[in-house]
Amino acid sequence: MRRVAFFAAFVLAISSVAAQADANVVVLNIKGAIGVATADYVLSGIEHAEASNTELIVIEMDTPGGLMAPMRDIVQAILGSSVPVATYVTPAGARADSAGTYILLASHIAAMTPTTHLGAATPVSLSGEDVTPEKSSDGKADGDEDEAPPSGPAMERKVLNDAIAYIRSLAERHDRNADWAEKAVREAATLTAREALGQNVVDFVAQDRAELLRAIDGLEVEVNSEPVTLATSNAVVEEYQPNWRIKILSAIANPETVLLLGLIGLYGLMYEGWNPGAVLPGVVGVICLLLAAYALQVLPVNYAGLALIIVGIALMTAEAFAPSFGALGLGGIAAFVFGAIMMFDSGIPGFGISVTFVVALAAIFALLLIWLLSYVLKLRRRGAVSGKGSIIGGVGVAMQSFSGEGKVWLEGEAWSAQSRHAVEKDQQVVVRALDGLTLKVEPIAGSNADDTQNKHEKHST
Repeated sequence: MRRVAFFAAFVLAISSVAAQADANVVVLNIKGAIGVATADYVLSGIEHAEASNTELIVIEMDTPGGLMAPMRDIVQAILGSSVPVATYVTPAGARADSAGTYILLASHIAAMTPTTHLGAATPVSLSGEDVTPEKSSDGKADGDEDEAPPSGPAMERKVLNDAIAYIRSLAERHDRNADWAEKAVREAATLTAREALGQNVVDFVAQDRAELLRAIDGLEVEVNSEPVTLATSNAVVEEYQPNWRIKILSAIANPETVLLLGLIGLYGLMYEGWNPGAVLPGVVGVICLLLAAYALQVLPVNYAGLALIIVGIALMTAEAFAPSFGALGLGGIAAFVFGAIMMFDSGIPGFGISVTFVVALAAIFALLLIWLLSYVLKLRRRGAVSGKGSIIGGVGVAMQSFSGEGKVWLEGEAWSAQSRHAVEKDQQVVVRALDGLTLKVEPIAGSNADDTQNKHEKHST
């Protein structure tokens, strides 16, 4: 009997440990602007949690907003998740603005840290303009009259109404304040954490993650139309980290990084074109340009700004070839700066670019380009430094006195030489022609033998 009792206790203990091990909480982190890399990370985290028999997914979020398409991908993943998702706006001072508000309202549990806020969910077009219809003097939105409105305002109303319907449906799904959610889109309204809790926009306000997990322990939520009771009091927390692909995408999907990669790529290819066979600049240039092109596919870009950047680089190149007392160079820098600002001036939170960074980068690369081109032109004017082209016109030293044939020291080697004039030993001679391996030379009158020897030894070294 004792053995049976001991075995039963052992089985119960193992079962208890296994139950606790199963009651894991997977934590995902959304920091900064929401883009394609963010969506890939969250989707992979949800898949990992589903495959790990996880009790709960906690998304800790601090975001100014981001792109609409990645946000919708995240929302769809949350709505379709077989594991409950709690989105928690943290740490203190964090925000869930714009796209972050949609994600918060889509979650099974919405929580915030004190001194955080959410809202300002009005969609922004890629041109950087707010799509909220302007009010006329009678208080009606432009285009409310019976006549067909212009295509621009009509498209803006379509985007706005779609966003309103979308955020209301997310709020209503979890019995939250849909009227305020509409106001967050229509009027860009915001709420603090305490205000959001009081107006039934979020479910909990917690000081930290541990307090949140204690608060939701035993809470029943609906997941895919099925009630699920959470057991999080003794849950094991796992911080889910992005894989290398997502880390690379996150690093390059940044306006400043894209601009830097593009310039390095262009300069690398330009240097390779001026110096064929250098190889390394060309390889680095191609890789950087491909990375920049990939990042541009997932960023909101104004291609008029990209065209201005190309014009600016062309003008800076022209300044090096045809000096214009700075006119072309200054014009190129101005075009580059305005182009870089325009290219990423989408108005979408988190996807702007620093003017200071652009100006500094333009000045550095303009100086680098002018120096590089000047160096290349100097090399071209220098002429050949090896082979027949470097020998003809070269200056050597007579190794012996001769008239007719003798020996000449040139470029670290002894050469057979012929001269129609008498040549003294150690006298400086100039090469006029090359016949096979025999030099045709002429003596230089008044040359100093010691200075010539020292000069050629230095040249040979």
